[in-house]
Amino acid sequence: MRKFENRISKSETNPNIKILISKSECRIAKRSRMSHDENSKPYDLEERTAVFAEQSRAFVKRLPRTIGNIEDAKQFIRASGSIGANYIEANEAIGKKDFVMKIKICRREAKETSYWLRLLDVDGSLERQRQQLSAEAKELMNIFGAILRKCE
Repeated sequence: MRKFENRISKSETNPNIKILISKSECRIAKRSRMSHDENSKPYDLEERTAVFAEQSRAFVKRLPRTIGNIEDAKQFIRASGSIGANYIEANEAIGKKDFVMKIKICRREAKETSYWLRLLDVDGSLERQRQQLSAEAKELMNIFGAILRKCE
C-alpha cells in the first residue's frame, strides 16, 4: 500500500496537521506531539471534537433560560456532539465511499453548529465564549472540507 502526503494550506487550518492518504484510507495524523495548555488546541481530531462538544455543553449551562434558547440549545448540543460521533464512524468506515459520506456529515454538522450558535441569545459575559466556539466550529468545518478535497 503506497501512501503519499499532502499538507493542508496554512490558511485552512493549523500547519502542524497533515493529511495521509492511501487508496483505502484517509486519516489525520499528528505531525508532532505538542504539549497542551489551556490556550492550545488538541490536534487529535477525535479528542478535538470531543472537547468541542464538552465546551458546547458547558456554554449551554450558562445561557439565560428563555424559550428560544432552550429550543435552539437542544439543536446546538445535538449538532456539536454529532461532529465527533460521525468522525469516529468515519474512522471505522467500510470503504472509501462510506468514509467520504461520514466526513461530509461531519462538515455539515459543524456548519449547522455555527448556525444554532448564532441564534442563541447570550448576554455580554458569554459573547466571547460564543465567538470562540463559533471560530472552532468554522475551523472544524475547514478541516473536514480539506479532508474531503484530499479524498475525492
